Amino acid sequence: VYGDDTTVNQLEAESAALLGKEAGLFVVSGSMGNLTAILTHCGRGDEIIVGKQAHIFRYEGGSASALGSVHPHTVEVQPDGTLPLDAIREAVRPGGNVHFPRTRLICLENTQGTVGGVPLSAEYTAQVGEIAREHDLKLHIDGARIFNAAAALNMDPAALVAPADSVMFCLSKGLCAPVGSLLVGSHAFIEGARRSRKLLGGGMRQAGVLAAAGLIAI
Repeated sequence: VYGDDTTVNQLEAESAALLGKEAGLFVVSGSMGNLTAILTHCGRGDEIIVGKQAHIFRYEGGSASALGSVHPHTVEVQPDGTLPLDAIREAVRPGGNVHFPRTRLICLENTQGTVGGVPLSAEYTAQVGEIAREHDLKLHIDGARIFNAAAALNMDPAALVAPADSVMFCLSKGLCAPVGSLLVGSHAFIEGARRSRKLLGGGMRQAGVLAAAGLIAI
């Protein structure tokens, strides 16, 4: 809660460095990490572009809508785990029209669990990142199993998420720790995410014992 647990701080710092980002935030679960990111990137009435088969859309209780008033614009996930680039472009709302929600965020999932745990390539993610920059959007990666993707592709995990403004990964899935997930991004983003986490009841005391297991896992 106060940022004074040395083990939590070490886990957050090492996790951020591992993925090439500035800062990290320890959260209870992957769902909390994804929602914390969405609430930090988006305001009420904003819209996210997300896969119709993505975990964020299918398996997180509609939390972005229920708790953040954030609207999902869904795109079909392809058998290779990608969202078609043209479909992403078409989903971006034209600016200045009060009839539309404001597009703020693109969400990818790596690995994409619902089509068989397919890893997304660095090249594809870079292309999505270019679309995000063209339209002044943010890019979040639900990287619950990003280290599985890195192993499958024999790549540095940081290279797989380089274009992303935020990344969540689970300690308790492919890394086999008992509990917890990490959200990483810029210092400014994580500062905002710390407030979003608090709003969700995610501030933990005496969390070092959990963070220690996370350090072993990474």
